[in-house]
Amino acid sequence: MAADRKAAHRKPKQRLFTGPAARTAATLALAGAATATALDGAAQADPGLTPAQVEAKVDRLYHDAEVATEKYNGAKEEAAASEKSLDALRDEAARRTERLNAARDTLGSYATAQYRSAGIDPAVRLALSSDPDEYLERASYEDRAGDRQAGAVNGVRRQISDIAQLRARAEDERAVLASRRAELKKHKDAVRTKLADARKLLATLTAEQRAGYERSADAAHGGSGVRADRGIPRGSVAAPNARAAQAVDFAYGALGKPYVWGATGPASFDCSGLTQAAWRAAGVSLPRTTYTQINAGQRVSRSELAPGDLVFFYSGVTHVGLYIGGGQMIHAPRPGAPVRIAPISEMPFAGATRVA
Repeated sequence: MAADRKAAHRKPKQRLFTGPAARTAATLALAGAATATALDGAAQADPGLTPAQVEAKVDRLYHDAEVATEKYNGAKEEAAASEKSLDALRDEAARRTERLNAARDTLGSYATAQYRSAGIDPAVRLALSSDPDEYLERASYEDRAGDRQAGAVNGVRRQISDIAQLRARAEDERAVLASRRAELKKHKDAVRTKLADARKLLATLTAEQRAGYERSADAAHGGSGVRADRGIPRGSVAAPNARAAQAVDFAYGALGKPYVWGATGPASFDCSGLTQAAWRAAGVSLPRTTYTQINAGQRVSRSELAPGDLVFFYSGVTHVGLYIGGGQMIHAPRPGAPVRIAPISEMPFAGATRVA
């Protein structure tokens, strides 16, 4: 027993991790737990979904991603406007500060002159003057100089007040910018999450099922792919004016270019980025998002559509294409589907706008 006690006494105690080692161990443990949870989730996520149900969920995720993309585009435009306004306020405050410093230098000159001449009483200076008329003339000038000095002081006070107001406005604009940047990040994260979820769902399908989904999606989007000759023949329907014709021509030139959310060309586009770029090529500036583009011109009915008109879809006005005639449009559909020709009947029609 004594030997056992001695052996137990000699047995080294296990040391607990401390400091960086403890943090490393905890990190590894958490990472392992997270990995195990993720694997469990992947193994058990929607095990009963059929390929058709997976495809329907993917379609919904792509649509939700497009909704988030348009919100991202709007937040990005607002953040850019806020940043521009803040820069302008800062520049104006800097210019006014320079003018204020110049005015303060002038006041300093007045103060120095006043200090040098203030030591002798005016009556004594008059008595000692060899030329009283000259003294009185100088005194009159000094009175006017005093008025100018008072005006300069008031001017400085006004400038200080104006600069304080400018700085207050800049602080407000800085807060607005911070809020818009936070909104921008939120919508960006939403887009990325939706697209990542769509990719994960598609990964649960076999290669053959994924190919079938792409074929059915292509058919749903008109089946014309990137080929203009399988849609309305180019130029077969006359545009109402030269600018509309230029916009349509640009859209034809974009056929086959990839959909990338937030992109406005020239190598890739999202839906509103394509229509904005098409009309920009025609010399017309459109706002950035679907829900602002719909108000950028004159509303027209579906029966009045002409090439170059903007056609909008879904109740939230979350998708837009450029009408080319014959019931068809050119649009940027979704990730994985390039700019293509498609019938306007493929999605719930929400309205149309004639830009010029």
